[in-house]
Amino acid sequence: MNSRYLPVIALSGFLTLGATAGEQVSKEVQTPYSEQKVVYDFYFDNPEKINAALYWIRSLMNPLMDAPYEMAPEFMEIKVVIHGTEIVTVARKNYEKYKDAVERMRYYSSLGVEFKVCGLAAQDYDYDTDAFYEFIDVVPSAITELAHWQLQGYALITPTVVEKTLSIEEIR
Repeated sequence: MNSRYLPVIALSGFLTLGATAGEQVSKEVQTPYSEQKVVYDFYFDNPEKINAALYWIRSLMNPLMDAPYEMAPEFMEIKVVIHGTEIVTVARKNYEKYKDAVERMRYYSSLGVEFKVCGLAAQDYDYDTDAFYEFIDVVPSAITELAHWQLQGYALITPTVVEKTLSIEEIR
């Protein structure tokens, strides 16, 4: 046999083996999570995107509160810094328009999540401190606030909210 064809034959056999190893499947693992310290950066070009972004908080909290972790919310330090167009969702005057988002934030606040609004953004939107709900803290600057919490060891999560153009069924 010509030796120049040997690597091709060997590679061909390797690819065949991989294709027939159908018995092997993925496995579920339980990463040993511990206390969580997270700061979310909410900065969206459309206030409606806050609804999708709030699922990012749920996606952190729910698995940790469920078995096998059964972590109480007190063991999760979660901050949300709001400084984009979504600031209008936490202005009390807009309650009817953004009621669902507000009530979800109020619920998360009852679990210990802290919501913070950028004072500079509030000024841009002509909102005074008393324009916001009782569960909102107004901080001097979103960027300074984000840097502060990261320096305290908090992981930064910046939700990316995209608009789906294909359904799961179309791409599955």
